[in-house]
Order: sequence, then C-alpha cells, then structure tokens
Amino acid sequence: MANAAINNADDLRTAEDDAAIDGLSSAVQSLLPALERFTRFDQPERTASERAVWSAQLDEPLPKQGAGADAVLKTLSDVVIPHGLRIGSPGFSGWIATMPTMIPAAAHLASAIAGPLIVGVQSFNLLEALALRWLAELLNLPASYQGLFTSGGAVANLICLGAARQHAAEQRGSDPALHGIASLPNPRIYTTSQVHHSIYRAGGVLGLGRQAVVTIPTDEALRMDVAALRRQIAQDRAAGCTPIAVVANAGTTNTGAIDPLPEIIALCREQDIWLHADGAYGLFGVLDPAIAHLYGDLSMIDSMVIDPHKWLATSMGCGGLFVRDAQLLARAFRLEEAGYVEGSLPIYTADTPLTSQLDDFGYMFQGFGIEHTLPSRGVEVWAVLKEIGADGIKARVCRHNAYARYLAERIQETPELELVAPVTLSTCCFRYVPEALRSRTDQATIQQLNTLNRSVLGRMRARGRSLPSATVLGSAFVIRSCFINPRTTLADIEAVVEEAVACGAEAWAAMNNN
Repeated sequence: MANAAINNADDLRTAEDDAAIDGLSSAVQSLLPALERFTRFDQPERTASERAVWSAQLDEPLPKQGAGADAVLKTLSDVVIPHGLRIGSPGFSGWIATMPTMIPAAAHLASAIAGPLIVGVQSFNLLEALALRWLAELLNLPASYQGLFTSGGAVANLICLGAARQHAAEQRGSDPALHGIASLPNPRIYTTSQVHHSIYRAGGVLGLGRQAVVTIPTDEALRMDVAALRRQIAQDRAAGCTPIAVVANAGTTNTGAIDPLPEIIALCREQDIWLHADGAYGLFGVLDPAIAHLYGDLSMIDSMVIDPHKWLATSMGCGGLFVRDAQLLARAFRLEEAGYVEGSLPIYTADTPLTSQLDDFGYMFQGFGIEHTLPSRGVEVWAVLKEIGADGIKARVCRHNAYARYLAERIQETPELELVAPVTLSTCCFRYVPEALRSRTDQATIQQLNTLNRSVLGRMRARGRSLPSATVLGSAFVIRSCFINPRTTLADIEAVVEEAVACGAEAWAAMNNN
C-alpha cells in the first residue's frame, strides 16, 4: 500500500501508487469468459427479479482501504457483467440502441489505453479525421463539410443549432458568439411534434428559449406539412420574428418517418433559412435504394446529425455531425488560445522535422464543438467500416428496413394486431386490438386499448423473448419495434408477432376477469 503522507525525499523515493499499472493481458483475460457468456444471450433475463441480490453485493460504503485488483476483477466477472443491460439481445427492438459488435468493442478498449485523447501526432488522431472522411463519402457528402464526433445526437443537435444561430445573427451583421443574441428578436426554430425532445433543450441552452421551437403540423404519415411551414414563416416574418432554422426529421424516433426533405430543401434555399436534418437514427437510410429518393440532395442541407452508435453498432457515446460551412462552425464555437496549449508549442521552421508527438496537435476538433477533452471516437467508426465496408453497412440497413416491412405485413395478416403508422425505415408501430374493441373509436375504448397494450408490452418484456418499446401516437399507446441490432434475425421478427398475440390474449383475459 502506498504511503498516505510524504514527509521527506526518502518517502518520495519509495512511494508507489496502489493502482495496478501492469498485467493488462491477464486482467482482460479474466473478464473474457463472463463477457462471452453475457453475449450469448442463451439464458432468460433474471437481472430485474434478482435486483435485491446483486444490488446488495455492489452497494457498499466507500472503502477506506482498497480490496485490490483481483477483487475488482472478480466482482466484475461474477456480479457486474452478468447483470448488465441486455440491449444486444437478438430479440431487443426497443430503444434505438444496441451493444457494439466485437471489432468496435475491441477498438474501444484499444483507444482507452493507447488513444485516450485525440490530440497530438498519433494514429488515433489520424483515424478520427479518416473516419469522418469515410462517413462523408458513405453519405455522398462533399469533402468540404466539417465533421465532428460527439457524445451523441443530443449534443450534436445542440452544436448544429449553435451554427444556425451564428448564421442567422451574421445575416444581421452580428456575432452572437461574441456579443450575445440581442440581434435575434423573437427567434423561431421550425419543426414538428415528432422531433426529438433534445431540440427543445438545445433552444433553451442556446438562449433562444424552448418557446422558440414552433410546431408545424404533420400529414397523415407524420411528416412535416411544407405548405403549413411556408405559411408559418411568412406569418412570423410579418410579426417581426427571426427564423433561425428548420429542423427536419430524417427518420423520427417514434415511427421512422422522413420529412419531405426535397421540398423543405427548396423552401429553405428560397427563404435563406438554415436547414438542419436530425438523422441521428435515420440518415443511414439513404443507403437503402428503396427509400434513398426521400432524402433529396444531402449536400444542400446546412447541418445534419448522425449517430454511429445506432446503426453502425459502435459503443455508446459515439454521435456525429456534419456542417456545410466549416468556417461558420468555427466562428460559432471558437476556443480562445491558452498559454499552456497553443502558447506551449515550439516554433519550427517549415523544413524542421518534429522531434516529439506533443509538438503538434495534428487534426484539431476542439474548436468545432463544446467538448474540449475529446476521447477517441472515430477509431470505432473506422474499425466498423474497415471490417465490413460500405457494402456491409448498406446490407445491414436494407435488411433492417426489410424486417420492419415484413413485420408490418405479418401484423396486417394477423386479425388481433393493428398497424398504426406507415413503415419507412426499420421501425414498426402496432397494437393489440381484441375483436370486441375493433372499429370502436370512443374515448372509453381508446383508454381501454391503451391500458390493454401497456399490459401487453409488460408481459412481452417479462417473457424476455421479444423486447420492444412503446410510444404514444395521437391518443394511442402503441407497441414499437425498431431494428438496428446486427444480431437480430428473421426468427426474431416472427417472435414479435407470436409474443404480441399470446400476451395480448393473456392481458385481455385478465382485464375481463377483473
């Protein structure tokens, strides 16, 4: 154990840290069997029912003296890993999230040790830039777009709307990053009720206000009504409001709906309003030839969000964005120089070779967003694309979209189930409707169906074979399956129907018995 107090130079000579700093191979090897067992998903999920047991094993007072590395590894293997979150299970189709496949998981471990920061002359810095370049090429974006990896779509949306704020103010001769937003009276951000809720928070954080987010009506397919958008913009301009951005959905979280992007692009170019596309989930859908036309020309969109930790199945915490005007983005998120950073760099002549990887920052990303100490995120994206290539990603997207269409067909063939929203991407929304309640639309029936389907969802999850989520569309509580999991097979799609029918019958019988 290291000495707690240092009294003289002799104490310093013999002092050692308590943490293990070698033996990485044996430490990782000791965890692998537990991780392998976890990823097989061949046992029923008992974590919820055993919560009291494993919580008691983990929830302890702060140790005064450490138990040592072996004790930590044993607890990880025996308690922590077996009771982790099973969103990588083939039957999981709930949130738009999954666990990483093996290669990006390995790359994540590599970056934690060898690339904890992306600055400096080093391989992980290069791969950050390369992965962004590959993503842009995959999406057919011009190389001039500025890319940035973030912790997720919420932060990416915030940054993109920060760029939109900068654009709107500069049109009026002001710099909001320097002077504030006084030049933006009554700001307006236009979107629909289907937008991700992080957009409202972004409006609040950016000083525009949550009330700046104006809800535009949708059509029967839950897509933005462009004619209504045009009318709202004209009305707001006449009232002295300041349009900041239109936020179009390139795949909503609720249903996977894609707003009519070609029409919105044309309107925003005509009105000179910043167009932001939230494609955190659905932007990769452009790789599916069946729906690629719905996206229009992505190079005409001012900013867009995309989350590799969704369809690319990297580790969580890997979001991303692209902004068409790199210099404007840099002005919006300018980072003042610091003496211990820029001021510490050596002064080289043009032909002088570097002598240390710390004498140059390499590709710099800190000035394009809100994070400063950036971890290596691009290495996982590079690893996925290196492993399966553009064709592999395209095949995954097409397969998952086809799963959702197939599920919709099976639902429409099943009398007890009702499809409640069109299928565009890999999301399918439905509900269980017993024969006695079909064709009834009165409020009492709606409430009864909502209660019933909440019970159906709970029963499906408890059985553990199919793990969908739910959402509310209008006044209807509906079951929602979204397929982005590389481990999901057609048998898992069939299971959704079988489980919904079985659990629906059980829930309906239980309601009537009460």
